[in-house]
Amino acid sequence: MIYLDYAATTPMSKEALNAYVEAADAYFGNASSLHDIGSNAERLLTICRKELATLIGGEERGIYFTSGGTESNILAIRSLINAHRHRGNHLITTEIEHASLYHLFQQLEKEGFEVTYLPVNRFGQIDIGDLKRAITPKTILASIQHANSEIGTIQPIAEIGRLLRRHGVIFHSDCVQTFGKIRIDVKKMFIDSLSISAHKIYGPKGVGAVYIDPRINWQPCFPNATHEYGFRPGTVNVPGIASFITAAQHICENIDAEQTRFEQLRRYLLALIREKGLPVTAEGHPNVRLPHIIGLCVHGIEGQYVMLECNRDNIAISTGSACQIGKQAPSRTMLAVGKSVEEAKQFIRVSFGKWTTEKDIDQLVSSLERISQHRKEFE
Repeated sequence: MIYLDYAATTPMSKEALNAYVEAADAYFGNASSLHDIGSNAERLLTICRKELATLIGGEERGIYFTSGGTESNILAIRSLINAHRHRGNHLITTEIEHASLYHLFQQLEKEGFEVTYLPVNRFGQIDIGDLKRAITPKTILASIQHANSEIGTIQPIAEIGRLLRRHGVIFHSDCVQTFGKIRIDVKKMFIDSLSISAHKIYGPKGVGAVYIDPRINWQPCFPNATHEYGFRPGTVNVPGIASFITAAQHICENIDAEQTRFEQLRRYLLALIREKGLPVTAEGHPNVRLPHIIGLCVHGIEGQYVMLECNRDNIAISTGSACQIGKQAPSRTMLAVGKSVEEAKQFIRVSFGKWTTEKDIDQLVSSLERISQHRKEFE
């Protein structure tokens, strides 16, 4: 089967698989145990923490390993607002955040926080002026994604971070889709906190990380937790973390070459769509976006139908964020960029990965052509 849903998850690389097996065999100890076997696991964990900090331009003491992106988002936000609620109760986010954050902020509203949801333009970017106007003396935190998981649009993170830093607002960014795809430097981007996940970069599922600038106070969500400096409870998954960091090292080494290749594949796909005259348009920012994520609207045909027909042709694509699939609701991102409910339901997402080829794209376009032609015959 042709896999074109890498933004949902990635297969584990051979290097990550080998690292997991080796670490599970040689470093099986509980990193909190005081005997030599536990100490060996702790030493490996420390090496992993240092390496990840280096990859994001941060400090080792600010790295906390978690079970993935969703937990990272939730624990980062809650631990930060727990420690700073005395300063105010106003939070800022956007209309197009990942479901884990969007639903968290809805819950926080029920808990007494005031939340401003920033709108986006037709390309999916926020307006810096809107952000500036949203800040109040009671604003304690803003959470703005680095890039959107459905259309790939990248936010001006450094500009956002600089503005928030100037106003004393803590800045969290969901970097799950961008880590390993574009370079991240938390200091140059003025990011106070970020979340990342292993399974988006050819690492194992069930592993992720939070970074919080060591100079910023946070308060544990789970009182008396002892693992990860009290950030979360539960025995630390040392083999999974070793596998995660191995995958991170490999993907970060090849960022520039892969981005060039993804740009070429993207241009090839869009050129074929134009050449065939297909009723398909690309969504998101034309330039400031992740090249491996291509949001498409297939006019007159529901995305779910297109996805199922592609599946019949042994091609795996999606109708948006995997965390929202099955809800039968239109894409929240598409609605936010100004699409009608009907137009939003025509959305599909194609996402490339390390094994994607032009031949795969030829097959996808052939499938889209068949689906479109079949639709015409019934009109």
